[in-house]
Amino acid sequence: MLHTKDDLPDALYSAAQVRAIDASLIAAGTPGFELMQRAARATWRALVRQWPTANELSVVAGHGNNAGDGYLVALLAQRAGWQVRVLAAGEPQRLQGDAARAHAEAVAEGVDVKAWTAHAELRGIVLDALLGTGVRGEVREPYASVIAAINASGLAVAAVDIPSGLCADSGRLLGAAVRADLTVTFIGLKVGLFTGDAADVVGELVFNDLQTAPELLNGIDISARRLNPGNLPRLLARASTAHKGQFGHVLLIGGDRGFGGAILLSAQSALRSGAGMVSVATRTEHVPAALARIPEAMVLGTASANQLIGLLEKVSILVVGPGLGQAAWGRSLLSAAANTPLPQVWDADALNLLSEQAASLPKDCVITPHPGEAARLLGVSTADVQADRPGAAHALSKKYAAVVVLKGAGSLIASPDGRLAVCHQGHPAMATAGLGDVLAGLIGALRAQGMTAFEAACLGVWLHANAGAQEGISGRGLAASDLIPAIRQLLEEQAPCLK
Repeated sequence: MLHTKDDLPDALYSAAQVRAIDASLIAAGTPGFELMQRAARATWRALVRQWPTANELSVVAGHGNNAGDGYLVALLAQRAGWQVRVLAAGEPQRLQGDAARAHAEAVAEGVDVKAWTAHAELRGIVLDALLGTGVRGEVREPYASVIAAINASGLAVAAVDIPSGLCADSGRLLGAAVRADLTVTFIGLKVGLFTGDAADVVGELVFNDLQTAPELLNGIDISARRLNPGNLPRLLARASTAHKGQFGHVLLIGGDRGFGGAILLSAQSALRSGAGMVSVATRTEHVPAALARIPEAMVLGTASANQLIGLLEKVSILVVGPGLGQAAWGRSLLSAAANTPLPQVWDADALNLLSEQAASLPKDCVITPHPGEAARLLGVSTADVQADRPGAAHALSKKYAAVVVLKGAGSLIASPDGRLAVCHQGHPAMATAGLGDVLAGLIGALRAQGMTAFEAACLGVWLHANAGAQEGISGRGLAASDLIPAIRQLLEEQAPCLK
């Protein structure tokens, strides 16, 4: 079955799990060479659909099964009358099993196979059949030079299964990776195609399950689930007799001197995302701006944590951190929140203070770090977090017994029970200040309306990313507040307020 990016399965697997499924297919009676032929046919169909007027193909092949797929695609292209050449970066004599057979069949039908050299000429469509999902460590020579030449060619590039040099499990670049315009992947979707550096190198993604019987997937625990409209948690429709007391009271704490806008963005997001009531605890000098911007919110000018005591008894969910700062004022407010037995969302400086152990995280929390904050919480470098984003998300969730939203390209939501969700939507225009404040308020509002921590985080991240993709169409200059009406619209489309 063929799937395009708008119609992909939601189950994501590790490279090892996909290899296990492949082995199960063979054990169940499908010869390995037949699977290789199916992969080649799927790739060929995708190439023709993507570039219908093309008639020339340069296949760059390594020495594994990925290369075998490439040789068979070259054979199909030659039979269709294309001009075809295979540039072998891996020595053909090193090919084994089905890949060796694929090479032999291509040569027998006259496919032009030449060794890759520094002076090799790439023409037409370039097919990356260099390295598959089994690559270990950084890409070595001669493959690093071949990848550089492909990327410098300026030609259209398609990748077989995964762009060479992209880690199938983490989405990080293994030193260098092919930048594909089209990737055709097989059997099971790999986690690394949807997070980290993947967005820069995968291009259009097409999936073919190679006729994998559904029963072969039974018993294989997925590594992650891709968020899509079909599997999102949903808010229930509201009864005609609904009143504000049924949809939670969110208290947002933050906005030290110089950072008042952050807590106002978060409060506005919570209000527009359906919370029944919204209160804000912030510096006294920010009260007039808050009342002017969000007259629906109750705003408490707060000089010390003692002023929160009465309010904390009246609310149902806390959002702590936007604009909080790391001075004594913010520390005292965070300490008060940490000692309150309520569901909470911690963001921004709340996380920076948590990494200093200035406060302990209460139970039933969502934390929303970007990679730098995640690194501080784990005591590692940002590069370490980005090198294995799924691993970092799981580690944070386990360490803090909280639901974790690891923000960035391919945002990840990890639960202490081991669940992992991936949201690959978004837009580069979202690289601007304040979007995290909007997300924190949104998740707080969803929690206030009865969602569990994991449900609220998944739905919130998806709404936030898709609102960004929708508003990002206009390009640079996206403001965080632009997302709030788009989130409200998407939320109504996804879960209508009335039946």
